[in-house]
Amino acid sequence: MAEKEVLFKSEESKTRGEIAAFLRQIADRVENGVVSLTQGEREVVLNLPENLILEIKAERKVKPEKSKHSLEIEIEWRGETA
Repeated sequence: MAEKEVLFKSEESKTRGEIAAFLRQIADRVENGVVSLTQGEREVVLNLPENLILEIKAERKVKPEKSKHSLEIEIEWRGETA
């Protein structure tokens, strides 16, 4: 059975503009093949292969009082991560 290890996790409230700027930075790093994620003193460096899998999912969870929407962008690959 495969074992999962969370290397990095972050959740912050940001404006649309701040999120767009962050995604542009990530896009440049993906194109260069190296993505580094930093939170405080912790840093994770991911070396990306040329070919990746891109998964995009949009969801709406409906509750009587309100709905919650999400947009998930996931990049996957096989092999070593650092």
